[in-house]
Amino acid sequence: MKKILSLVLVIALALGCVSFSTAEELKVYHDYQTTTNEMEYWLIQMSQGAKELNVLNNCLDGLVYNDHTGALVPLAAESWEHDDKSVVWTFHLREGMVWVDANGEYKGDVVAEDWLTGLEWTLNYAKNEATNTSMAFETLKGAEEYYEYTKTLAETNPEEAAALTYDGKFLETVGIATPDEYTIVYTCKDSTPYFDSVATYACLYPIPQGMIDELGVEGTRALTPDKMWYSGPYTVTTYNEGSEKILTKNPLYWNENSKLFDEVVITMVESVDKAKELFDAGQLDRVALSQSALSTIYNDPENPYYKYLVEARPTKYSYQMHLNYDVWEEDGTPDTNWNTAVANEAFRLSWYYGLDLTAYLERTNFIHPYVCANYGYTGTGVAVNSKGVDYATLVNDLVGVKYSDTEYTRCDPELAAKYKAQAIEELTAEGVTFPVEVNYFISGSSTVAAETAKVLKQTFEECLGADYINFQIKTYVSSLKNEVRAPHLASFYINGWGADFGDPVNFVGQETYGEDNAYYSIEYSNINSSKDEDLIATYKEFTNMVAEARTIVDDYDARLDAFAKSEAYFVQHALAIPCYIDISWQLTKVNDYTKCYAAYGISTYRYENWETKTEMYTTEEYDAIKAAYNAAE
Repeated sequence: MKKILSLVLVIALALGCVSFSTAEELKVYHDYQTTTNEMEYWLIQMSQGAKELNVLNNCLDGLVYNDHTGALVPLAAESWEHDDKSVVWTFHLREGMVWVDANGEYKGDVVAEDWLTGLEWTLNYAKNEATNTSMAFETLKGAEEYYEYTKTLAETNPEEAAALTYDGKFLETVGIATPDEYTIVYTCKDSTPYFDSVATYACLYPIPQGMIDELGVEGTRALTPDKMWYSGPYTVTTYNEGSEKILTKNPLYWNENSKLFDEVVITMVESVDKAKELFDAGQLDRVALSQSALSTIYNDPENPYYKYLVEARPTKYSYQMHLNYDVWEEDGTPDTNWNTAVANEAFRLSWYYGLDLTAYLERTNFIHPYVCANYGYTGTGVAVNSKGVDYATLVNDLVGVKYSDTEYTRCDPELAAKYKAQAIEELTAEGVTFPVEVNYFISGSSTVAAETAKVLKQTFEECLGADYINFQIKTYVSSLKNEVRAPHLASFYINGWGADFGDPVNFVGQETYGEDNAYYSIEYSNINSSKDEDLIATYKEFTNMVAEARTIVDDYDARLDAFAKSEAYFVQHALAIPCYIDISWQLTKVNDYTKCYAAYGISTYRYENWETKTEMYTTEEYDAIKAAYNAAE
């Protein structure tokens, strides 16, 4: 039976799809998000996290997107081309697209001007600050200059800066033009062979000027789904913050051949264990399994879910331990003991080599924990050199860590002990007291997060010693950003980054020193406010290496090699510590191999052209699907 299934799938893949059967499909899809991932923004230009983009990419059409194989395919642009140097890129919009309100009522035509308005908003400091600017800075002629112009103007006259439109200084400065209503021409600073992958991301999404005229600049910044204009396959017809979102099929969506759900119901839950309860009750159509749920099913062949266990495809996110170099006490004074300790390289390297994260990886995938091991910063699949070598492999080779199915290969207890002794000697001389208190924050409402934090605490105690680290688990109520990140309370975070486009600068560029749009440097590590000269010098050296790699535009292999050297430097100095890749197990009624899939962009959770069943997929079915998919690559 399995061979027959595989043959059917190979044929299907050759025809450009991944179809499993003719079983009845879902008309309404019930999904979930955790309450810690509730949306903060509804304007896509101001959104940088999956919690927003997984929803908004269903509400708006960008120029291109990724299909189930990761290939770039037409969306709002029905075709595109570039000159022989990959500097000038021309996108041809399809006609007949429209903007609608939340109820699906016509608001206006989608035209090239909307991309002018969208990019001007992205680059206007008074409207958008530095959010999503890095991609445009890297690629587009004049983008950074226009941003600096608006930033300077905003310092003296913020109202005037916010009132700017694309007609004027923007078009004079930025490499974008619209020869007619359905053509957009971008001019890059240099050869940019990956620019069409940039077009998958929020920085190059449209905004209708009519919506801004209706709401004003501040109203657009504070956009809500009931006031939003939509051009994508769904509108948001119900939004109860922290509880539920309902996406409804757009009745005026241009693509009549697109397979859409009538509705997508997204329920907010406290944890995956709560999601499992809802799945058991028939209220969800897929659920990722926590360690306890997975082990209960996997270890009992008589369990009713046993034959339905399927391993999910890897997500695009690479998760790191992001160290905070400027921690404050709750009264706002510096946590001098931690700040001094974390600035010490031997202290960081004792973590890097000392922590065996096997038990932590088992929280995600206890059946195959080491497939989740992550030894680099950039995820796989972002870029490949001319010899077919993945960029992530280039980094791992430089770092000197090899993957294994049987052990966590980065761990080196002898080397960790050496660095621990060195750190104690050096830091004691600086007045640091041991054990150093490490504050790790989780949502107070998540039992899964609490269990995972306990595993992490035990890992620190067993691998580094309670005499060295005093690991404290602390909680926040509702907002990690407002309650923890803004007041600089956490010693480190475990958080993931997924590429926005197909070039490694999108990862390493988030960690540079002294740059407005380096997201993790500003939001997590707070390196720019550190006072330690040695630490700053290390960060500046890394930043210079990234800057040098950025200048290589005529030899892509050399560019990747240079970025790999900068990333290896970053990892080997443990400025952040690679942690894991998310490959979990699930129960599902969705064929993941029909979903949009890519190592970059925002298409992954686009609820379009999915194959589904009203019953769960079995392990056997998924094995056949995966085998056929891999055979067709």
